[in-house]
Amino acid sequence: MTKIGILEVEGILTLYENFGHLPTDIVRSDGTIENGKKASEELDGLIIPGGTLLESETMTQEVADEINKINDNDGFIFGMCAGFQILAKHTNVGRNSPVPIIREGLGLLDVTFEPKINTNQVEAEVVDDTTLFTKGLKGTTLRGFHCHTYGEIQSNDKNVICSEIKRSNYKYKPERVLSGVANKKGNILGTTLHSMLDNNPQVVENILKYIDATDEYEDIKRRNKILHDKVFKEIAVNTGKIAPLKPTHPVDPPMIMLMATGSESGKTFLSSGIVGALRERGIHTYVIKVGPDIRDLSPSLYVNKEKLEDYASIQISTIGWMPIEEIIQKVKNKGYDLILIEGVMSALTGLLNEKTPYSAAEIAHAADIPVVMVSSVSKGGIETAAVDIEAHIQLLNKMDIKTRGIILNRTYDPKIVEQAKEFLSNKTGIDQDYIWSISKAKVENKGQLPEDYLQLEKFTKAAIDVVNKDLDVDKFYNLAQRPKFRGYLTYDEICDIYKS
Repeated sequence: MTKIGILEVEGILTLYENFGHLPTDIVRSDGTIENGKKASEELDGLIIPGGTLLESETMTQEVADEINKINDNDGFIFGMCAGFQILAKHTNVGRNSPVPIIREGLGLLDVTFEPKINTNQVEAEVVDDTTLFTKGLKGTTLRGFHCHTYGEIQSNDKNVICSEIKRSNYKYKPERVLSGVANKKGNILGTTLHSMLDNNPQVVENILKYIDATDEYEDIKRRNKILHDKVFKEIAVNTGKIAPLKPTHPVDPPMIMLMATGSESGKTFLSSGIVGALRERGIHTYVIKVGPDIRDLSPSLYVNKEKLEDYASIQISTIGWMPIEEIIQKVKNKGYDLILIEGVMSALTGLLNEKTPYSAAEIAHAADIPVVMVSSVSKGGIETAAVDIEAHIQLLNKMDIKTRGIILNRTYDPKIVEQAKEFLSNKTGIDQDYIWSISKAKVENKGQLPEDYLQLEKFTKAAIDVVNKDLDVDKFYNLAQRPKFRGYLTYDEICDIYKS
């Protein structure tokens, strides 16, 4: 019986994609599968998903030994994103560091990585078909998406796939980039092309032919479904917490948006904490990002054991993946109890751009989505944060956007918070029961932003802990409402509202 492993250790996004419905067995941190036997003794191949493997430093020597043995046995190894980095020589993870921060890989691929942010939906060309994965596919176009911080690839191995991207490092810069590398033998492939196996069945067919399992594919998919359902029930990885998810869900899940008064307010941190706290209560929440930076969704997807869907990115202007009016239809009957939308930068960033929609506020207006306004007190103090929030809400009111709640994030003085809450309630009409003060969280990693040195397991645990302590998630959940698309404001309408 064919067995295909998928690595699941802390920091890995096991269900971020389906991987062609190929995985049948989990490989644990001790290098064994569920029956207790070593992976190399049982598996025909191994898939290493994306995540924060290097940052989390959860690749054990036992797993490394099993990967090497699978290679020695001519089994296939497919490394996706961070899985690619693990197979490579090393990665410089010091994107915001004045000096390189090098994390070593296994060296099975003669590849190194440097920082280069990319979150495009892309088409990629197969430029080498002398691997088991790409056999007979030279010149073929593959579909998928990129979602990485370290996408500058230097290779001395077999370059197999090249992607056409439009943006990198937050700028419009069309170029052709290397996105897939194989070893000389052709049984190992590392790639940054997410959903490569899901969107391109010919690659899956090549893998099945290589392991002589074409006739077993239906049984493999059956076992994959069992594996998926088991993995999905757990909250995050290796927590032992099983989500008591409800058996029924609304056809049209209600939506709510976390907006902020500026960047680095903690939207991503709060989103993952809210998702985890709600999941502990049996409420299935899916997070969607305004704009293209889907990296911000990784912590929530890690907690929720979710696939990153095409509707996970709301298009603003020409960036992002899907318009909100289409997303409202796409999320119907998907088994969600709540859609939590994470805004981009400030609620008003891009509001006066002639291209519409170009801001989180315009998206909230267009779909009649209620919002919870977030502001970090770290830079200007609690007093300044309260004034910023009040000013934002006044403009949102003019745009007919309902602000249902307020979060003062990273607070430090309860007495000042109480005065700020009274001020905000008086000025906005929002009951103080829906004005939350979130204390500073203790995150034991070197960066608290997804673009920094993020460790998913520690980041999300800290987020869930602080949300459970300081925010009433049941009240938060009840603030959401069913969306109703009512069209976008025109540029002239926006200018009139802003100037009034």
